[in-house]
Amino acid sequence: MKLIIAIIRENQLDQVRESLIEAGVSRITVSHVSGHGRRQTEEIYRGQKIIPNLVPNVRLEIAVNDDFVDVTCNAIINATKANEGGLIGSGKIFVQPLEEVIRIRTGERGSEAI
Repeated sequence: MKLIIAIIRENQLDQVRESLIEAGVSRITVSHVSGHGRRQTEEIYRGQKIIPNLVPNVRLEIAVNDDFVDVTCNAIINATKANEGGLIGSGKIFVQPLEEVIRIRTGERGSEAI
């Protein structure tokens, strides 16, 4: 089992969600976050360096079985590339191991709980 965390632009959420549904992934958690990645240019205002503003983004968290890791990542990548053409700041995908999942309602554990 893996936990996939994707940080994407807010305007890409609908395309990514539709792409995930087409790929057979329908259970996601969405949070609104803000941050910034690597800046390409240094910002200077009136002779002083200024801290870049935080950009609003969306964080997706998707728990998947090992067979769905590539399918899920490819669905996110294809949806974001189609929308933005690979612009800087398109986002990141993190894949982390997931030790245990427990469905509270039924008590199911492991891959059945996903």
